[in-house]
Amino acid sequence: MRRREFMSLFGAAAVWPLAAHAQQPAKIRLIGYLDYGGGISPSGGFTPFHDVYRRRPFLEGLRERGWVEGQNVTIERRFAAGQADRLPALAAELVALNVEVILAAATPAAKAAQNATSRIPIVMADPGDAVQLGLVASLARPGTNITSRG
Repeated sequence: MRRREFMSLFGAAAVWPLAAHAQQPAKIRLIGYLDYGGGISPSGGFTPFHDVYRRRPFLEGLRERGWVEGQNVTIERRFAAGQADRLPALAAELVALNVEVILAAATPAAKAAQNATSRIPIVMADPGDAVQLGLVASLARPGTNITSRG
């Protein structure tokens, strides 16, 4: 074996463990989901309404963008079961978990999330008139960490 071939082989062998070490698993993203409604049925599964109109479209939208729950994204879900007074504590839980974004389903959830953090981005689903409700300055330029999915 010639010296040049030996040095190339030696160099590749020396670098290979470093390259293998650098290929660490991708970071799993953490999304917070805050819902004013129930979402969970007495049997422990998702309610039909929540599953059809909220959960499935949300997961399909993520999947279309390459995000799959349990593989590269984890979703922390919190449901207030129609009790608005529970929303501040549930929003605070998501903030304490240091989620990367909060999806707030319905206006009361968006308000609770907005009151809980000015640092974490919040995406509103079904916000109603977000400007009139004081959630954003305008839809084009929200002026805060909160925006609408529409």
